[in-house]
Amino acid sequence: MKDKYKEIFDKGTDLPLVEDFYTIQGEGYHTGKPAYFIRIGGCDIGCQWCDSKISWNPAEHRLISVEEVVRKAVESPAKAVVVTGGEPSLYNLEPLCTELKKHNIENFLETSGAYEITGEWDWICLSPKRNKLPVPSSYQKANELKVIIYDLEKDLEWAEELSKNVGDDCLLYLQSEWSRYVHNIKPVVEYVKNNPKWNISLQAHKFMRIP
Repeated sequence: MKDKYKEIFDKGTDLPLVEDFYTIQGEGYHTGKPAYFIRIGGCDIGCQWCDSKISWNPAEHRLISVEEVVRKAVESPAKAVVVTGGEPSLYNLEPLCTELKKHNIENFLETSGAYEITGEWDWICLSPKRNKLPVPSSYQKANELKVIIYDLEKDLEWAEELSKNVGDDCLLYLQSEWSRYVHNIKPVVEYVKNNPKWNISLQAHKFMRIP
């Protein structure tokens, strides 16, 4: 994928936009915060439990200029923007960050960190995937490590290994994969109680039934 779309990835002045909308952040540290979401198309990781598979193929989505994306965000009441995917680290995100900062909008990134993270961010949520691990620099840039728990024992063990790679100030979150919530939540709660360096992230937007 990287070779085929190299010019688009490298320039970052136009992005394949899957969707953009104003809502409430439902996961991690910023849960409950109003934010404008920008979902960028393109992902070569392919998680089996991905809830936005429509975003995988960038060719299926209209290319839109960074200026137009930001203009729409500015027209909303949002004081923060969440950039997600897909996998946004595929792209040069400098142009997007620069344009957002012109309007004094906080910018938050949600990424697997599989590629080098570009741009200046107010907050980076790193959510690693087994299919394609983060590059080393992604760990050190993360403000928040969010590990998705699907296979309970296996993923809890993996979460501990991942936590060794991030900085001391990085917040640690465990989040049950949505389809496994009923099965996972009680043991995850007990695990966090016994290992209080971790916090629990809930997909609050799904409980509230909002986008």
